[in-house]
Amino acid sequence: MVNRVRWGIVATGGIADVVTADLLRVAEAEVLAVSSRQLPRALEFAAKHGIPRAYGGTAELLADPDVEVVYVATPHAQHYEVTRAALEAGKHVLCEKPITLDLAGARDLVDLARERGLFLMEAMWTRFNPLIRELRGLVAEGVVGEVRSVRADFGFVHEFLPQHRLWNLALGGGSLLDLGVYPVAFAQMLLGEPAVVHAHGSLAPTGVDAEAALLLGYPDGAHALLTSTLTTAPAASATVYGTKGRIDVPDRMYNPDRIVVNGEERRAEIEGSGYTPQLREVVARVRAGDTESPEMSLEDTLAVMRTMTTALDQLGVRYPVLR
Repeated sequence: MVNRVRWGIVATGGIADVVTADLLRVAEAEVLAVSSRQLPRALEFAAKHGIPRAYGGTAELLADPDVEVVYVATPHAQHYEVTRAALEAGKHVLCEKPITLDLAGARDLVDLARERGLFLMEAMWTRFNPLIRELRGLVAEGVVGEVRSVRADFGFVHEFLPQHRLWNLALGGGSLLDLGVYPVAFAQMLLGEPAVVHAHGSLAPTGVDAEAALLLGYPDGAHALLTSTLTTAPAASATVYGTKGRIDVPDRMYNPDRIVVNGEERRAEIEGSGYTPQLREVVARVRAGDTESPEMSLEDTLAVMRTMTTALDQLGVRYPVLR
């Protein structure tokens, strides 16, 4: 196929492996290159996925003139540095969530992308799930009336290992950035940015949040109750409560294959591992010359990061400033 959008993958961890497999399902995309800090790992990843070019560092990949879009799959703490370098190199970017560790970093990247006229999107794949798209449409049509409350939870038990990325402050660990971003983004997708944020939780010995509960409040009394945790295992589910009914998103609210609308179950087939619709959106926007997606806009990313930053401040989480 002519005019395929050529991608470079930065990092070779588990998420990069799954997303790359889904990207290979997109006919209009070509996975051209991959980079890792260790060249043997890049070569192994390239061989597994049939990628023609492998680099032993991010700078080498960003210097490749044929790479158009960069997918950033590094640990959280490296998102800002790699995304900024990619934008400065003239590349479009899809960056894993959370886009940065704080609001200031996110705003800087958004400003740079807009200044350079480049596409930038946080990889909130949930927004592009077919049932989440359907849910948004149903809410807009008034099927459940006026939305007054949203409840969403995501967590699991993870052994406390100080050097693991989930527990390591220097790597951007903690429940809220890794898991809580899904409930926060889900709630704000429906209710918008809150007027007030109240956060409660506990810190691990490393300084990251082990668990967090958020109350998002709105001027008219609407609210969202959200939790993220690395210490217990709630169902990863969500419920939208309206004046005329409710929509339940059962376990795996971040990538559902079924929802229940006023008691009626609706199902959808998940393509690949669930990342393919998001990747198709990026390809379509880049080919069209757009600089962002209306379904996951840069303003949405900033709004979610404002809420997350406020909550992290209240919890007492202090990440190192890496920019």
